[in-house]
Amino acid sequence: MKGFKKTYSLPFKFEIPNYTQEFLVKRSLFKSLFKYIKRCLYIFLKGQQSLETLKILDEHHKILWINFSAPSLGDSLMDLSSRVLLSDKKIDLLTDKKNEHLYKDDNIFSSIYSKIDDVVENYYDLAIVDSYSTRSINIKHQVMPLTPFLGIYGHYNGPEVNRVLYSFHRVNSLLGHIKSESEINKMAKCSISISTQDQSIIKKLLIPDEYIAIALGGDWEYRSYEDWPIVIEKLLIDNKQLNIVLLGSNNANDINKKILEKFPSANILSYVDKLTFNQTAEIIKNAQLLLCCDGGLMHAANAVSTKIIPLFARLQAEMQLTQSCQAYPLFDSVNVNNILVDDIILKYLEAASFDHNDLQGE
Repeated sequence: MKGFKKTYSLPFKFEIPNYTQEFLVKRSLFKSLFKYIKRCLYIFLKGQQSLETLKILDEHHKILWINFSAPSLGDSLMDLSSRVLLSDKKIDLLTDKKNEHLYKDDNIFSSIYSKIDDVVENYYDLAIVDSYSTRSINIKHQVMPLTPFLGIYGHYNGPEVNRVLYSFHRVNSLLGHIKSESEINKMAKCSISISTQDQSIIKKLLIPDEYIAIALGGDWEYRSYEDWPIVIEKLLIDNKQLNIVLLGSNNANDINKKILEKFPSANILSYVDKLTFNQTAEIIKNAQLLLCCDGGLMHAANAVSTKIIPLFARLQAEMQLTQSCQAYPLFDSVNVNNILVDDIILKYLEAASFDHNDLQGE
């Protein structure tokens, strides 16, 4: 089928980091074709085929962005990063309940919804759906059956891409390429708005003026580093006055406990599982450096322009980072726990050599 190429071809004219060839080798083309036909048929049966458009026009003043396909915090931040290109529009967001808080007081999104019943159909000129999955199309049909729509990923399905660059280049193409390839590549990054209330909460905490942060834990074992206690030990040998703030969610509680028990008198503060994501992002914003694995807090650091030493496994750094990121990455093809502590320390020293605040404490 002529349109089947849409499932693995980038829907814009510029190239970005992607694993398309690996995808085509590993995945059954029959399964991909079946999914493509299924989605096309579903769009037709829902009466949406004639409503699809391929451009965001000047007359599209009020837009609802429907984002449900990738519910993780990091994926949400990446997929919605390009909303900054639509700052002249009035845009509302309908998203998963667990991501709703990320966009509280957002600079671009006006209203945030997680309940379909709260959306008023005739209020919008255009719907943006994340993909043409049956779930996304069904939600679009429920909330605005007669409104024109377009897709960010559309029929594109399967190949891994740099999601931030994809989002920016896709929206730029839908706007008629208002910016050049180099302009998009330079500006592409996640963004997050931290409310004055959250800023005030963090300001009241007893956190030193100068510190580094370490993000612990992770949703996946191969992206959860277990040797942070050894890293901290070596950092403190080099600089006994170094202040360290530990961050993470409830999946970091075990390693957080180990670190606090091992270094009871060191300058280590822990806010693991104590703050919201946005409040944690404020701590990262004020940090000199964040050590982390690939995950939501890494993307938060990129959003607030904090320097990072990120650990990657399976996905190369170029698949997650952009030109605007201040990053000193390390990579292992299988598991971040194969990354040596000494290599992390070397990256730390490299990052410190470019920091005027002198992370080494010399």
